[in-house]
Amino acid sequence: MTLSCLCGHVHVTVDRRPEFINECNCTLCSKAGARWGYFPPSEVSIEGSTRGYCRADKEDPNAEVHFCAECGSTTHFVLTKGAVSKFGNTLMGVNMWLADERDLCGVEVRYPDGQAWSGVGGFGYIREARIIS
Repeated sequence: MTLSCLCGHVHVTVDRRPEFINECNCTLCSKAGARWGYFPPSEVSIEGSTRGYCRADKEDPNAEVHFCAECGSTTHFVLTKGAVSKFGNTLMGVNMWLADERDLCGVEVRYPDGQAWSGVGGFGYIREARIIS
């Protein structure tokens, strides 16, 4: 599946559909306009120029969010060097808003409560998950 930003400058190709999508309500996800599908980095290919951003309000942020250098659409995130040293380079997020929703039929969308998350343990959820139809 190939996804693209608004202007078409950046293309993100994934080998498969995500197992699920998180539409988190935390400040970073909501302001970046992202709902994340998660993949091993080996299953994702990025073509085009992006710019990265790490949160300044976190002492040791785990994610560097990337945006199209032309139109500003959020495209993906990679783990920071600190996160890779703690967890390994095992995870990459792709903004599934860039996909045609018809290509995601049958995928579950979850709604984690990132605003209330302490940073430790699992998430609570703000509402029940739904299946894209």
